[in-house]
Amino acid sequence: MANRVIPVVDLSKFVNGTVTEKAEFVQAIGNAFNSIGFVGVRNHGIPKSLIDGFYTNSKAFFALPNDVKRKYEIPELAGQRGYTSFGKEHAKQSKVADLKEFFQIGQEVSDGDPIKSEYPDNVKTDVTPQFTDLGHDLYQAFENAGAHLLKAISIYLDLGEDFFDAKIHNGNSILRAIHYPPIMEEPASAIRAEQHEDINLITLLVGASAGGLELLNMNNEWMAITPEEDEIVINVGDMLQRLTNNYLKSTTHRVVNPPKEMWHLPRLSIPFFLHPKKSMDLTCLDKCVTDERPLAYESITAGEYLDERLREIGLKK
Repeated sequence: MANRVIPVVDLSKFVNGTVTEKAEFVQAIGNAFNSIGFVGVRNHGIPKSLIDGFYTNSKAFFALPNDVKRKYEIPELAGQRGYTSFGKEHAKQSKVADLKEFFQIGQEVSDGDPIKSEYPDNVKTDVTPQFTDLGHDLYQAFENAGAHLLKAISIYLDLGEDFFDAKIHNGNSILRAIHYPPIMEEPASAIRAEQHEDINLITLLVGASAGGLELLNMNNEWMAITPEEDEIVINVGDMLQRLTNNYLKSTTHRVVNPPKEMWHLPRLSIPFFLHPKKSMDLTCLDKCVTDERPLAYESITAGEYLDERLREIGLKK
């Protein structure tokens, strides 16, 4: 196997493995998140047919004329549902927009939970109906895999395996299909996605249609991440870093432009941003505050933090 930038774990060993295998998985994912903030996951339980189907339908949606796509853009939703057109979002420290357009699918509450009133309805694309239908199914598969991963993380943090369960049930997670169109001319300093950290607890990413994802390691070097076939990449988001007082690392990453001879190739990427309910308290865990790692953050809820960050990246006024 090629030299791996990030460690790889097998989720089936946690879900269906022996006591020993489960404990080894917990240690491996915890160590990865403590040291590098990223891990590759095999046997994650998300059907390949579902991923492939959603990719195909995403391509069909993004190939539509701009005026058709803009019918699904709802400005007052701050990009949280439906389509966001090219050049709207930028990294928080950048004034130049990323070279991408995207479509977001959010939580659909089906168990009578009153939290339903907090979530806008998803935007259905009548031109490509399978796109949003498959997106709904993929959302649920990601949510299921993410719940297992958070169980492992909460065991690693010695919080018991149920710590996150109620906090993420009907949580504010987002499935995002991102399209980076072909680059037609020398970009004005922007890359496909400028360096950033994710806002949420963890991000689950299925392999993109083209390379370009890089993480910034502890030595301040950019390292390319190339997942193997049928592997998803998981990274810590700022909410989990904040909750653990920087014990688990939300690592800076970016999507760079391809070599010039490949500018004509678009790139499609499907991340799932796993968020808790807005009411979750992100106050640093007592056990993560030590003399060596003094308290780094003020108390805040997940909802307040999300609002703050959406303003920083230009999606919310």
